[in-house]
Amino acid sequence: MADPAARVPMTADEYLAFERASTEKHEFANGEIFAMSGGTYEHSIISQAFGATLRTALAGRKCSVPNSDMKIQIPETDKFVYSDAAVVCGRPQFKDDKRDVLLNPRVIVEVLSPTTEAYDRGDKFANYRTIPSLMHYMLAAQDKPYVEVYTREDDGFWKLREYGPGKVISLSALECSLEVDQIYAGVFDEYDVG
Repeated sequence: MADPAARVPMTADEYLAFERASTEKHEFANGEIFAMSGGTYEHSIISQAFGATLRTALAGRKCSVPNSDMKIQIPETDKFVYSDAAVVCGRPQFKDDKRDVLLNPRVIVEVLSPTTEAYDRGDKFANYRTIPSLMHYMLAAQDKPYVEVYTREDDGFWKLREYGPGKVISLSALECSLEVDQIYAGVFDEYDVG
């Protein structure tokens, strides 16, 4: 039996070269790459609904809503991650002229799954909080209509608000609101494919 291959740490530049040539997505932390697995049907629909709902709410404003293909760099820790959706207001800032690594998200959305929930709530959120431009971090359940919104307050602390069916999410940093029912519309309907 062969010995397992030793892990050779990568630099951030080596990761970016690797990731840009890859057909799969990987996150980068502490010199290591981590493959990302695919999501469920519900995860995909909720992610897309967040993007569409945010785009509609921000129509006519100088904000854009990149999807889950956009890498986000966390400069303080030099980590590179993917979110399920994000919002950028004003001019987007990128790591380099490839324009595939965002530096200044205003809002980040993660749709929770059993395999990533602890990470999304813990280390990933701790790293996201170091991004100076970030004002709202949204966690969406994929098994029921439920969204948690963490908002950076003026004193730098993060305040949690929870929203369920029939509720309207207020995003003060964007001066807009989103309806939970609109985001989750059709997600849990049973379809007879027959």
